[in-house]
Amino acid sequence: MPVPSLLGVFAHPDDESLSAGGVLARQAEAGARTGVVTATWVDDTHRAGELGEALRILGAGKPRLLGYADARVPESAPGCARLVDSPLQEAVHRLVGHLREFRPDVVITHDGYGGISGHPDHVHTHRITMLAVHAAGLEQLHPETGEAWQVRALYSVTHPHSALAAYRDLVGHPKAAHTVPDEHLSASVDISRWLDCKTEAVLAHRSEVQRGALPALVGDLDPRTRRELFGTEHFLRHPLTDSHIGAPEPIA
Repeated sequence: MPVPSLLGVFAHPDDESLSAGGVLARQAEAGARTGVVTATWVDDTHRAGELGEALRILGAGKPRLLGYADARVPESAPGCARLVDSPLQEAVHRLVGHLREFRPDVVITHDGYGGISGHPDHVHTHRITMLAVHAAGLEQLHPETGEAWQVRALYSVTHPHSALAAYRDLVGHPKAAHTVPDEHLSASVDISRWLDCKTEAVLAHRSEVQRGALPALVGDLDPRTRRELFGTEHFLRHPLTDSHIGAPEPIA
């Protein structure tokens, strides 16, 4: 049986590597088509270049960019609207085009909290993805973007309550720390075999390393601690109710 194709949809360059780099690398190694859509930053910016290197390491193809500005970094997309200010249906339209072009079996994105940090771009990307996955399967919505495509499974990356103490040890005491009850998890994927690949992809985001953001902290960890903190990726599965879809593709 062919390995399910996988498309990640994330807000910023580096989110793909930090959140789901292990699963992306695992699927690519198994022969799956994998890709990533990034909502913010544009071509010819330094972070788009770093994203391209990270995706090469993960085997996830070339950057696919929605073309919006980071909420906190206007120069990420000069002359373009911030993602959080963009009309929702416009952003959904753009993402539907990528979904119908790539035609993935499985889509992964941020959870409804926007991850532990609750970054507004993460939250908005979650909303856009949830709507776009459903819209992509409806032939009368956005017909100019291509033939309708029904995704078989939709997951969001999340963090369990049990991981919160370790995260706080790593980053101190963030203003927000959003996690979910462990029993709500749909899948916890051991990616320790691909952790070196994931770490290399995280460190490819050199400007984030240089400014001391989370990629820098990941790079400074000893191997044992890195494995404990980042060797498992956690997911929630969202039901897709269309009766013709069939059984959802498992992520683990």
